[in-house]
Amino acid sequence: MAVTDARTLKITGGSGPAAHPSGDPAEAPQPSGEPEAIRRGPGVLRRLLRHRAAVLGGTIVLVIVLAALLADVIAPYDPIEGRLVDMLQPPSRTHWMGTDEQGRDIFSRIIHGSRISLQVGLVAVGISLTTGTAIGAVSAYFGGWPDLVVMRIIDILLAFPSILLAIAITAILGPSLTNAMIAVGIVGMPVYARLVRASVLSIKEQDYVQAARAAGGGNLRILLRHVLPNALAPLIVQSTLSIGTAMLDAAGLSFLGLGARPPTPEWGAMLSGAQVYIQLAPWVVTFPGLAIMLAVLGFNLLGDGLRDVLDPRLRR
Repeated sequence: MAVTDARTLKITGGSGPAAHPSGDPAEAPQPSGEPEAIRRGPGVLRRLLRHRAAVLGGTIVLVIVLAALLADVIAPYDPIEGRLVDMLQPPSRTHWMGTDEQGRDIFSRIIHGSRISLQVGLVAVGISLTTGTAIGAVSAYFGGWPDLVVMRIIDILLAFPSILLAIAITAILGPSLTNAMIAVGIVGMPVYARLVRASVLSIKEQDYVQAARAAGGGNLRILLRHVLPNALAPLIVQSTLSIGTAMLDAAGLSFLGLGARPPTPEWGAMLSGAQVYIQLAPWVVTFPGLAIMLAVLGFNLLGDGLRDVLDPRLRR
């Protein structure tokens, strides 16, 4: 009878060493700590392609990226040099979006401006992502009074309006496109620090992290190999959303004269130089404004789609 019960326990998958077909508990499947977003990559891509808002946003982003890469081929005119005899020409077959106050083709300047806007967005988000992730991960993993001090500093930074803080940083560093990217990156850093801290606080208590610690894994190895990879999903979503925000903030700084300097074909700087002609030639502000709006909209839609796909609580 005892033999029969043991065989039944082995077949039905009861607890203990006999639950595994080999009878060896060491061969039982162990949590790998591999992020779910990586393990289910093909499924995530299929769900993303079925998400209409994400597809629309991805299409807009793809068009902007292609325009930036092929600007020298697509743009029919030089974005810097103009002809005063062609100043403030309305949209026509010759100039699809008209010309500005110096006779420069607006379409060519917008195409070349996509390079600068993408560069600003990627660099600023890169600064925010790396610094914020490092601060939030280390603070949450080790805890204690350093975590308390760091989070209070983050709270102070979040208390300031982002654009005012960016203006203050740019004014201290000096008005330039590079300093504008640094300022926007610093302003976005607290968001990543809080996001990563919240994820690490829950992940570090998981069984596979405790097992890695019991096996003698070092803190740096555990943090880089087991903790941070499982916080990738919210970071990917936040990074995508932040690119559009960074482009908008940088355009605002350029509009105020703290970012790109003339004659750089940056969208915010184009709006700044054309504001006095808004009634005489409305196209000089309409098209750069539409470019900013579409870029921010594209990244926001793509980020919202990624959030719906990667977050199991939001899947429909």
